[in-house]
Amino acid sequence: MNAYRGRIVSGGRLQIPADVRKELGLADGDNVRLEIVDGELRVRSFDAVIKAIQAEVRKYVPEGTSLSEELIADRRAEAARA
Repeated sequence: MNAYRGRIVSGGRLQIPADVRKELGLADGDNVRLEIVDGELRVRSFDAVIKAIQAEVRKYVPEGTSLSEELIADRRAEAARA
């Protein structure tokens, strides 16, 4: 685990070192998710959050199943019944 030094600047802004932003894939203007976990601040990109959610959901979806294709098929069936 690498430790970095940041700084709180005016207005409560957290200044994140360039190396950390690069490692996390963050750029100026990116939205991030901030969580407090056991008294520590966790900063993650929205891309990282989405990937984690997708990995969690994938555990409950059988291999070879496409949820988007199932959703489209359901919508088409509903439209055909209408």
